[in-house]
Amino acid sequence: MEKTKILIIDDEAAIADLLAYGLSKEGFDTQTAGNGAEGLELMKSFRPDLLLLDWMLPDQSGLDICKKVTAAYNLPILMITAKSDITDKILGLEFGADDYITKPFDLREVVARIRTILRRFQPTGGDHGSSQEEGRVRFKNIEIIESERLVRKDGETVDLTPKEFDLLLRLYRHQGKIYTRTDLLDLVWGYDFPGDTRTVDTHIQRLRKKLDAGDQITTVFGIGYKFEKQAD
Repeated sequence: MEKTKILIIDDEAAIADLLAYGLSKEGFDTQTAGNGAEGLELMKSFRPDLLLLDWMLPDQSGLDICKKVTAAYNLPILMITAKSDITDKILGLEFGADDYITKPFDLREVVARIRTILRRFQPTGGDHGSSQEEGRVRFKNIEIIESERLVRKDGETVDLTPKEFDLLLRLYRHQGKIYTRTDLLDLVWGYDFPGDTRTVDTHIQRLRKKLDAGDQITTVFGIGYKFEKQAD
């Protein structure tokens, strides 16, 4: 079986080497990069399944790397940060990161978070759809292909971040159900988020804009969001 590949971008060689060694012992295939430019080149050749990304890099911000990666690739990102301010962590999530871990960290926690993210990222079969075949569901001019984590609008691929895809799928599968922002953070991000819930609003706004789905993904004022039930 092919090993899960993890790219580590961190300018602190000791930390990068520790992560690479520890993750390889857990059965992962790892490569490291010491700056953003090198990391982006390795993204093309190594084609990782998950990115471990340091917030502070010598040549460019980890947030900039996060934005570039989410625009070009469909893979989860775990950010490593020395920043403890909750606003900074929210910013990382809004730029496309799936989770974050704060230095200093325990390697066992890193491994646990990686496995949790990878489990969430695996495609699963849907349980609701107006048209559904082989993991494909459709509404209006939108097609969701779950096995490929792909969304098309009018036949053209729509670039969604991993979290935008997961959020869309969660709402679509449970049409008519009202979710609070806290519900969505727990179900989509996979853990109890300790800060405010602006990141959900940001992702909802992006989904509506990318899919022109303001009539489908609606706001329930004072509560949260829901996906309007589609006619069979």
